[in-house]
Amino acid sequence: MTSVIARLHDFGQSPWYDNLTRPLVTEGGLRRLIDEDGIRGVTSNPTIFEKAMGAGAAYDDALKVCAREGLTIEESYWRLVTEDVGHAADELDAIYSSTGGADGFVSVEVAPDLALDTNQTIEQAKQLYDRINRRNVMVKIPATKEGIPAIEANLAAGINTNITLIFALDRHAAVIEAYFTGLERFVAAGGDPSTISSVASFFVSRVDTETDRRLPEGHPLRGKAAVANAKLAYELFRQRFAGDRWEALAAKGARLQRPLWASTSTKNPAYSPTLYIDDLIGRDTVNTLAPASIEALHAGDAKLRADAVQDGVEGAHQVMTDLAAAGVDFDDVTATLEREGVASFSTSFHDAFKTLEKRRAEVS
Repeated sequence: MTSVIARLHDFGQSPWYDNLTRPLVTEGGLRRLIDEDGIRGVTSNPTIFEKAMGAGAAYDDALKVCAREGLTIEESYWRLVTEDVGHAADELDAIYSSTGGADGFVSVEVAPDLALDTNQTIEQAKQLYDRINRRNVMVKIPATKEGIPAIEANLAAGINTNITLIFALDRHAAVIEAYFTGLERFVAAGGDPSTISSVASFFVSRVDTETDRRLPEGHPLRGKAAVANAKLAYELFRQRFAGDRWEALAAKGARLQRPLWASTSTKNPAYSPTLYIDDLIGRDTVNTLAPASIEALHAGDAKLRADAVQDGVEGAHQVMTDLAAAGVDFDDVTATLEREGVASFSTSFHDAFKTLEKRRAEVS
């Protein structure tokens, strides 16, 4: 592999692709990303699926089948989603095997409408995991307050879990605690923790978007909050995955819950297109790369260096202190981002239903 993206492996970071569509698998795009760029996983969310289902005719034949079988639009959505995830998981299964179950995952998200409903999240997570029935599938659960007990229950049931929409450090700490407790429950019930994998998806670029909005034009802190917040999340990860409690789980084969940098394509054109890649390289992490980030890396824009996420941690703490001094309530920033993230995915979820209904009427 000659792609610069594959170099991330040398630094202990796994590149995943943040864009799952049916043509990606059926037309060989995923295979090329694996072979040429060293991509080791794929993530999806309702926004990605809504765009995919509204583009072209890739889902038309499957929609006709759904219509003939009398499936509702929501049932059709979940059939298409689970088929896509299953096919991508099959494509990545060899990576799962070659890495001993450390990589090769595809993520599928529970309905965003359930983000504030613990019990229904638990129920749907199990349904999705059982329905897709692939060892290298992760179920995505939002890190809302209501999602935390569902995350613990998911892990206690032996289900690979991708915790999404993490913005705040205290919520990240709660996610790590849920991981520990879930694994401990699983082990107490006789489970083998080496069979469970989890990532904590810490969203990045949106933090700068919201923080910059609260700062005057030209303020020196603009474009600083997102990387600082992620560096502090990595610091927390290293602190928590140490000590007796973790060592007891690790001795039984438990895996680290890797931080996953999500939303890493740059939203502000004034910033480097690889800002959230260059500065967040670290061992035992994942970076989910959107198509725009793949293009930027291929263009040679990146400045990759080992352990970049551990550089300037004291400065990251100072950024947070300075933001408070500048009148930015960072707790409100992260609360706003969580609320808006759930709402955005919910909108995309329902937009996908409208897209499928319109498309089904056209092809039936």
